Amino acid sequence: MPSQFDLYTFLLQATVLLFAVIVHECAHGYVADRLGDPTARLAGRITLNPIPHIDLFGTILLPIITLLSPGNFFFGYAKPVPVTTANLRRPRWDSIWVALAGPASNFLLALLASLGLALIRPGGDQSFTAFIHPFLVTALVVNVVLGVFNLIPVPPLDGSWILMGLLPLNLAIRFARLRPYGMLILIALMVTRVINILMWPAGLLIGAFSAIASL
Repeated sequence: MPSQFDLYTFLLQATVLLFAVIVHECAHGYVADRLGDPTARLAGRITLNPIPHIDLFGTILLPIITLLSPGNFFFGYAKPVPVTTANLRRPRWDSIWVALAGPASNFLLALLASLGLALIRPGGDQSFTAFIHPFLVTALVVNVVLGVFNLIPVPPLDGSWILMGLLPLNLAIRFARLRPYGMLILIALMVTRVINILMWPAGLLIGAFSAIASL
């Protein structure tokens, strides 16, 4: 069992992650709705209510499994919002904006967290500062990592949809054939630690947002 401190840290990170992935999915659904596809809205998925977004494995079991794994690292995801690309006014181009909306929402949350940290000044309510400071720091880091991770161009991540929209049609069709093997590719990237190379922009962004927080 994790120690009390570890459990507190996990609950803090899990709460931030849950909110981050919900906003991420809502952003996909909202942009899709604005661009002509009401599927997510009609399914009741453009909401901050966590219940419609919960995935039994990704939102509940996976965080627990990874918490109990060596390294005390955890990860999770929400149920993807349904998007019918054929309903979009310009399916290929609009799908890029729908895909970008998720990571963009996480970077916006990271920016808001950094601005919140910048507003915290010594000499105020120390009990409030002790509570809100670790929450904002966690929100900054989690949202940057989530946003950068989802931009990796491997199915089913958002980056794969962005790449497919940018590729010439014949190459996009070939790339789409990798979709059934996406999770295997991601696992291979993690096992070989290539994922660490692909995630290097996260460090730069965390540094940039931390600089804003120190202003």
